[in-house]
Amino acid sequence: MTEKSITVIPARKRFGNTVAKEKIKKLRVAAYCRVSTETEEQNSSYEVQVAHYTEFIKKNNEWEFAGIFADDGISGTNTKKREEFNRMIDECMEGKIDLVITKSISRFARNTLDCLKYIRQLKGKNIAVFFEKENINTMDAKGEVLLTIMASLAQQESQSLSQNVKLGLQYRYQQGKVQVNHKRFMGYTKDEDGNLIIVPEEAKIIKRIYREYLEGKSLAGIGRDLEKDGILTAAGKPKWRPETIKKILNNEKYIGDALLQKTTTVDFLTKKRVKNEGHLPQYYVENSHEAIIPKELFLQAQEELYRRNNIYTGTDKNKRIYSSKYALSTITFCGDCGDIYRRTYWNVHSRKEIVWRCVTRIEQGPEVCKSRTVKEGDLYDAVMTAINRLLAGGDNMIKTLEENIHAVIGDTTEYQISEINILLEEKQKELISLANKGIDYEPLADEIDNLREKRQTLLVEDASLSGENERINELIEFIHNNKYRTQRYDGALVRKLIQNVTVYDDHFVICFKSGIEVEV
Repeated sequence: MTEKSITVIPARKRFGNTVAKEKIKKLRVAAYCRVSTETEEQNSSYEVQVAHYTEFIKKNNEWEFAGIFADDGISGTNTKKREEFNRMIDECMEGKIDLVITKSISRFARNTLDCLKYIRQLKGKNIAVFFEKENINTMDAKGEVLLTIMASLAQQESQSLSQNVKLGLQYRYQQGKVQVNHKRFMGYTKDEDGNLIIVPEEAKIIKRIYREYLEGKSLAGIGRDLEKDGILTAAGKPKWRPETIKKILNNEKYIGDALLQKTTTVDFLTKKRVKNEGHLPQYYVENSHEAIIPKELFLQAQEELYRRNNIYTGTDKNKRIYSSKYALSTITFCGDCGDIYRRTYWNVHSRKEIVWRCVTRIEQGPEVCKSRTVKEGDLYDAVMTAINRLLAGGDNMIKTLEENIHAVIGDTTEYQISEINILLEEKQKELISLANKGIDYEPLADEIDNLREKRQTLLVEDASLSGENERINELIEFIHNNKYRTQRYDGALVRKLIQNVTVYDDHFVICFKSGIEVEV
């Protein structure tokens, strides 16, 4: 048997891109630079890095300059938004780069997973990455071990920085300092001291949205009208989405208050933010800035939002989407089963007639609901008869309405709210002290929540009375300006005055927003 013959072929240390088919005489070298903020100092660092690596590569005779890839002012915790970094990786994969030089691991990535992923991806193509500060070449045998350790340290540094930012924000929240991206927040801007101040022209748009919503317009309808008038959103876009209108109606900042820490970052690497549902404390700052919308008007809008979101129809209680196409939609009810009446077509002697019918009667038949079908003309006539009766009452009706105006807030209620505010302030200080010491504050937090609910109940009751007074005054003004004049059906007028209509077998009950009921 012939003996084995073993020939040792010495290693020739040479790295280069395996994608390229042609023999390469010089290494094509690129550099990656990144600064993490947009401060003047860091911008200077950015320019220095670019100049340094351009000269460093070009003066090496064995290297061929393959470009500088530089991301300015972008975080290194992930690579999704680092356009230049991603372009560099693409060029590496296309066989255009053999070696990447960067200042340090933290400049390349602060995420261990991302760092190792791209380095292994490049190693698979025989492409090295050299980190100047740590003196690590990823093609060395010890490179990956050192790299894993160093990248982990960089990730911990990023996590520590993220935690410090959170603590800083927490301190600001505890001081009641409001942070708002005013560039995308309609109605306000900031003065030189960083305080929110009203932009009058934008405030008019906010007031218009609240007014039109409470007059019965749908979210989509308000948006369409704003678009017709050429009004842009806070982001400068021509399209008004219903969600945008709803956020404005829900935003407590328009009444001069601010709920801080509505969202929180749950992963410092991905920057993923979620709604704060108990992850961290929240801070509600009252009277933090000048209000655009009165508190009672805001609370009326919340009630209307709730009403529209909870319109149910049919015996199986399927949710119905609010429609403002017709003034009497979703406010006309069946006296038999309580469901809403829907506008529909009815074939009578081979011709279509517009009628209003109970949804339960339509879907389930007369066995479930025996309500009558109402011709649209008859329904409109009933509503206008009620309105014209009030007008015919003239001064006597005005006197009756004035007697119904409530005292808005009594001394007792005002004293109760004041006492709760004092107690809340004391409890808040105690809670912050416990939280800073790491002591369980859950029982105290529950106590604060109960106090807030009690105060909110008092405020809502007062706002409800204020809103009712406002509607009574609107009706008084309407009667004063139009008494003894017969009005014809007008959708805008109906939206302004009528709360709801109930259809019975032989009559209608029209309820006005002022609280007055008229039977027709």
